[in-house]
Amino acid sequence: MSAGTGSPYVFGRHEPASHVLIHVSDPHFLAGGARLGGRYDVEANFDRTLDAIRAVHPHPTAIVVTGDLADLGEPDAYRRLRAAVEPVAAELGAPVIWVAGNHDERPALREGLLDLAPTEEPVTGVWDLEGLRLVALDTSVPGWHHGDLDDGQLSWLAEVLAEPAPHGTLLAMHHPPLPSHLPLFDILELRHQDELAAVVRGSDVRGILAGHLHYSSHGTFAGVPVSVASATCYTMNVALPSAEVNGMDAAQAFQLVHVYPDTITHTVVPVTGADTGDYFSEAWLERMAKLDPEGRLEAFSRKPAR
Repeated sequence: MSAGTGSPYVFGRHEPASHVLIHVSDPHFLAGGARLGGRYDVEANFDRTLDAIRAVHPHPTAIVVTGDLADLGEPDAYRRLRAAVEPVAAELGAPVIWVAGNHDERPALREGLLDLAPTEEPVTGVWDLEGLRLVALDTSVPGWHHGDLDDGQLSWLAEVLAEPAPHGTLLAMHHPPLPSHLPLFDILELRHQDELAAVVRGSDVRGILAGHLHYSSHGTFAGVPVSVASATCYTMNVALPSAEVNGMDAAQAFQLVHVYPDTITHTVVPVTGADTGDYFSEAWLERMAKLDPEGRLEAFSRKPAR
């Protein structure tokens, strides 16, 4: 079994992923466990998300939470979020990477989640995840909801990326460097994207993980794939005309990020209690493993005769 993959089975052209990350976004916790907008039980929704995370992988490489950790930046909100996540991360043996979002307050986040001095300094960091480098950027702007990256962060990022990592680099940030088909998000978009592109282009950055939109989205930026995870608190009902899209207490999800030598995949994992079939199982995989490749094609690929 490859490190961190959780699966010993190799039935296709790729070996198991070298790294598997859990990408979660937008918990929006509130002090005292209050409901968001008096409506969304964000802690109950997050508990269901943590249950799903436990189920999908026994030992992920890391858990990355891309911002809006708290809705109002309250110290108690960060305490409650930390108390929810850290036991699960310890159980799975995975580090937690906290990323700041526009709803966060840097001083309370730094003190409550990182045990750092409560300053307005950007919340950034670099992690070596078994040769995969993850860089957290802070696109939050104190006092505002739009995103930005100043010269200081961009220069720091360029210095970090000057030396390639063995498995390349992933960037984690809150505001995605992508357009949205919802005009409301363009008001709050990330600024200085051209300057960021100049740093990223030609580097070993292989992917960008982001949040903010409350719906899953994918695109490219400076030739690099961007994956936006949906929210755990509430999501945007994009099954409506763009001008009428609003929040709904449904379709919460997170993402599984599988890193291979030549590609990275991002799988949207719905947090749902829907009834599920029982045809495929560990026993079925073991039966397939006992067959050679041609035998597996005969057993599973060949269609019945017409």
